[in-house]
Parts: sequence; structure tokens; C-alpha cells
Amino acid sequence: MDEALDVQLNDQVLVDEIHLVTELIVVAKLAPGDLEQGVIDEVLGVRPVRTFFPRQRLG
Repeated sequence: MDEALDVQLNDQVLVDEIHLVTELIVVAKLAPGDLEQGVIDEVLGVRPVRTFFPRQRLG
């Protein structure tokens, strides 16, 4: 069984994704209830998107 867990990853993108998922699992396990989307976004490093609407000219 130990051999199945002893692997090397050579793909940095995969390593980064595994790291993010691991962090999310840890935060979810420690949370008292369901995670809000904002908490999930913060753990995954997602930045809030601000939507700007163009101003309308009057007259």
C-alpha cells in the first residue's frame, strides 16, 4: 500500500492543482458547515471580478 502513495509528479501544473485541491479539502474539513463561494474562491486564489457598466450620457 505504501508503494501506491510513493509517486513522483513531473508536471508542475498537476502538482499545483493537487496542492489547491488539498488546501480546499483541509478548509472544508475544518469548516463547521457548508463553505460559501467566497471562501472557496479565496482558497483557490480566485480574484473577485468587478463588472463595470458604461455610464449613459444624458441629453
